[in-house]
Formats: sequence, C-alpha cells, structure tokens
Amino acid sequence: MDIFEKCSQFTAAKEAMATGLYPYFIPLTESEGTEAVFRGHRLIMCGSNNYLGLTTDPRVRQAAIDAIKRFGTSCTGSRFLNGTLELHEQLEHELAEYVGKPAALVFSTGMQANLGTISALVGRSDVVILDKDDHASIVDGARLGWGEVKRFRHNDFADLERILSGLPDHVGRLVVVDGLYSMGGDVVPLPELVAVCKKYGARLMVDDAHAIGVLGGGRGTAAHFGLTDQVDIIMSTFSKSFASLGGFVAGDETVIHYVKHHARALIFSASITPANAAAALAALRIMREEPERIERLMKIAEKMRKGYRELGFNIGNSTTPIIPIIIGDDTKVLLFWKALFEHGVFVNPVLSPAVPPGMQLLRTSYMATHTDEQLDRVLEIFAKVGRQLGVIQ
Repeated sequence: MDIFEKCSQFTAAKEAMATGLYPYFIPLTESEGTEAVFRGHRLIMCGSNNYLGLTTDPRVRQAAIDAIKRFGTSCTGSRFLNGTLELHEQLEHELAEYVGKPAALVFSTGMQANLGTISALVGRSDVVILDKDDHASIVDGARLGWGEVKRFRHNDFADLERILSGLPDHVGRLVVVDGLYSMGGDVVPLPELVAVCKKYGARLMVDDAHAIGVLGGGRGTAAHFGLTDQVDIIMSTFSKSFASLGGFVAGDETVIHYVKHHARALIFSASITPANAAAALAALRIMREEPERIERLMKIAEKMRKGYRELGFNIGNSTTPIIPIIIGDDTKVLLFWKALFEHGVFVNPVLSPAVPPGMQLLRTSYMATHTDEQLDRVLEIFAKVGRQLGVIQ
C-alpha cells in the first residue's frame, strides 16, 4: 500500500470548501486586537486568546523591536548550546517570581513545554494520569514518555481516586490537568484535586495556558485558590495573555534543573527568539503593574455570560472569558459560524470529535480591550442569527 493513499482519500475539507462552510485557515489581512479584516471585510474578533489585548500594546511591540536591534532575529541554536541569552534567564527569573515558584524554564512554544516536561519526567516505571478534557499537548507529552498513560473523566475526582488507588506503591505518579479548560471555559476544582493527589502521593502539574493573565489576579489557577505551594509544576504559554510565542514551566529548582537537562523538546530545538522573549517579558511586567486590565477582562466576561444566558443560549459551565455557545449539531454550528462571519463577528466553530457528540459549539473568547459598543454589537448579532437558525426563541 502507498503510504500517501490516505492523503488522496481525505476529502472532507475540500467538500466543506465547496459548500462555503469551511471555517479554518482564514488568511486575515489585518489583525488589530479586537478587530480583524478579511478581504476588506471588518470583523469584531471574538475568537482570539489575546485576553489582555497586549499584542498591539506599543510597549510590547517596542520591546520586540529593541530585542531584534540588539540580538538579531534568531539565536540560531538550542538553549543547551549557543542559544541562551541573559534575556532568557531574566524572563525565567521574573516568571518564577510571578507565579510563586523557585525556578522556571522557557521553551520555544507552549506545545514544547508540555512535550518536553512530561516526557522528561515520566519514565518506564511511572504512570501519568490525565483529565479526559486535557489539551492535546498534554496528551502528546504523556505519549512521548516511557510510562503508562491513564485518563479520568473530566473533573471527576472519584474516578481519579479509583485509578490512583489501584496503582502499586512503587510506581511514580504524575497527574496533569488544565487549570482553565480552553473549550468549556470552566476551572478545575483545584482544592478537591489537591486533596486526592496528596492522599495517594501523586505529583500535580497544572497547565495554565489560558489561566495566566486571567485567574488569580493574573497569576493563574493555583493563586486563584491560594494553593500555589500545593501545585508541583505550573506550565503556561506565551501565545495568549503574554502576546508572544513560547512557553514555560515553573517549580522547585531541582525539578526544573532535571527537566532542563532531559527535555528533548528543549535540547533539540532552537531557543525562543529574542523578539518573542522580550515581548513576553514586557507583557509580564504590564500584567504585574496594571491589574486593572485583568479586572476589566473579568467584568467583560461577566457581561457576556449574562447577555448570552438572557438571550437563551446554552453556555455550559463557563465562569471565565472563554464562553462556549453549545449548539449540538455540526451543520448548525457551521451555518451559525458563517452567518456570524458575514455579519462581522469572528468566532471559532468546534465540531466532533474535538468535542463529544451533542456538545458541538461556537467558542467565543474576550479581551480586556473590547469596548462596550463592540460587545453590545456582538450580542445583537448573536440574537439575530440565533433566532434565524432556531437556536433561541
């Protein structure tokens, strides 16, 4: 059999393109934070993870420009060899301090942070236990490790306890969860999770990709619950609130030192570029110095959740600026997405198998820089389209 045969047999995307309902890889002409332009068509952006609106902040932009002028466009090597700058170490120091851990390690992407850290820590005699709603980068990091992978039902800690209680005493165990789930917008009940992990001697890693800059005054899920000292490893990415590209993990110095010398995703990848590192550092300092941005974001989230509920939309268990509009049918989701797009609102359709059947949704997310006028317009358009498609009355 020709290994490329599967490529010619993959027709789903082209069929969707032919119907005009293909929602992916849309090439934006402009992206100005709360607004984007596609072929002259201006849209209110409600599909971005730019939670604090810092991608267009002049200070973040200037930091990236200054770094290029000083260091050039690339480090041309891995952190392990020639690719570590003082800038990287300064960023690591301030990140660790911000999230309340002794040490941090910066990777070139958030995906690599999870791949490298989990696969480095989980050896042949270890077990890694994941929430079934965990991000793909967590799942792939677990698969790359030499240990056994087990999964428990979403936020079901009785199910987690069933798994942990069945493991032999000599087995190393690492539980990995998202702090803020990227599709449902719900937050992990961390106090309950910590109690189960402590009972069975499991170490805990929390992926705060969507939580840093949002929860805990910006410091993430552990800070939100006052449990920073009970979470062993905090991970996050720079491609959301940090307005950049990259990622990091933070924890005890001995753990970070070990990962630094064993994570293949770090050792065999070129280091984060000077511009990306500088942009992330500038964004971090703005987060630290301007907590009103986070306060504004949470007020916007509350406004939009209230607005959608009053209109009759199903938004699940969201308590954050990630607000799903659960529709439950692939075709209706795509029709809704297309109508919103034509009316000037950009959102993300999420279909099966990315979500279970019956949970197909439109993922909306909000920024601290959205204006009230933009938000009111979004609700108005959602109401109009929702009634036209029979999603609401």
